[in-house]
Amino acid sequence: MTEQPSFKTVFVFLDTDKYCSPFDMLVAIDAFPDSMIFKYENVTDEDAPKIVYDLLFPRGPMGAAHTKIFINGSNFDMVNAVVAATQSCMKSAPWGNSIIVDPRGGYSTAAAAVAKTLGASLEKGFGTLEGKNVTVLAGTGPVGQTAARIYAAEKATVTITTRTMAKGQAVADKINEEVGAQRVKVVEVRSSEQTGVAIKAAEIILAAGAGGIQLLSADELAKHGGKCKIVGDINAIKPLGVEGLGSNDDGKEIKTGVYGIGALAIGSLKIKIEKEMIKRATMEPQGLFDYAIAYEIGKSKILKKLAKAKK
Repeated sequence: MTEQPSFKTVFVFLDTDKYCSPFDMLVAIDAFPDSMIFKYENVTDEDAPKIVYDLLFPRGPMGAAHTKIFINGSNFDMVNAVVAATQSCMKSAPWGNSIIVDPRGGYSTAAAAVAKTLGASLEKGFGTLEGKNVTVLAGTGPVGQTAARIYAAEKATVTITTRTMAKGQAVADKINEEVGAQRVKVVEVRSSEQTGVAIKAAEIILAAGAGGIQLLSADELAKHGGKCKIVGDINAIKPLGVEGLGSNDDGKEIKTGVYGIGALAIGSLKIKIEKEMIKRATMEPQGLFDYAIAYEIGKSKILKKLAKAKK
């Protein structure tokens, strides 16, 4: 009887940036402590096929099933180009592989943020996301545009803010085309007054900006956020994205009738989502594990938690 080879799990990181972030590598190692990691940086869509073919063939189809590709980077367009090139390789090769995509945590963070706001809305008796007015502050960044895409897929009416109207409109047009409906609109924000316009109708507000940048002051929320019920923030670096909302707040009433979800509360779910994405990709011989899978995982975890709390 021929002994079947035993294959170690290997993660191959293709990063479009100058440096491959240790964040996702550490999450992968924690999920699979006995795994190995290889990393490639400054990867372009022209580079990807050379690397992908070399990782597919040496271990054969059984070994390839234990070799997972993690595509990363801060530039969404470059990441998507590498994803497309990698998928093209899979179509032409005798066998495929699983691809994990989480550009600088943008997919898993956005999925966690939307899932947490959904959970708070259901828990506080405000219902599902369908039909809700949602404003995503900094809606053209990695997390912002992904969150807007997920909210739109959940049939919410979404406003994204941007400092550059053309950039914001391009993001909105792309999402609207994907969901097949005009669910996303754009507001240019360069002043407090414009922030007020952007949040005036919002029932849910998500601050999706970079660390250390305040996007919403307590005064702006008080003056213009009269319809707001839930506000979330992904920024854990001071100054925080939403004034008066603590990083650890998780459904805390930050002003009368407004419940806040801080960055660390979102981050805790984000890590769980990313680990589950990696585990699922490792169990499956092939497939794309991106923001849609990330949100499916996050939403499922939130709904299960709520169901358990009702028992």
